Amino acid sequence: MKLKNRLDYLKKRHMCVRKKVIGSADRPRMCVRITNHHIYVQFMDDLSAVTLASCSTVQSKSSGHNINVARELGKRAAEVARERGITQVVFDRGGHAYHGRVKTIADAAREAGIKL
Repeated sequence: MKLKNRLDYLKKRHMCVRKKVIGSADRPRMCVRITNHHIYVQFMDDLSAVTLASCSTVQSKSSGHNINVARELGKRAAEVARERGITQVVFDRGGHAYHGRVKTIADAAREAGIKL
């Protein structure tokens, strides 16, 4: 696979992460996806290929995708997960570096009661 741009490098890093991170029904994968306009969080069971819960900044009234919005999204994602009975997850950073918005989402989910 010849790498041409930043998106190709992101996909390559995500494939390396996905080799090691597998979600199950007991401990689903908490996947973070950041685009130019929104942030998405999904809880997935990879063994049965099902999305158990999800939330994003599309659904919220908060604009932008900075650290404060990421903190709110992490808390809301943890609430949605607890409603579905999810208490433990495997964290998938989606090929992004574990700092900034990705780290803020993970820390907010931990504070809200999800065990990563």
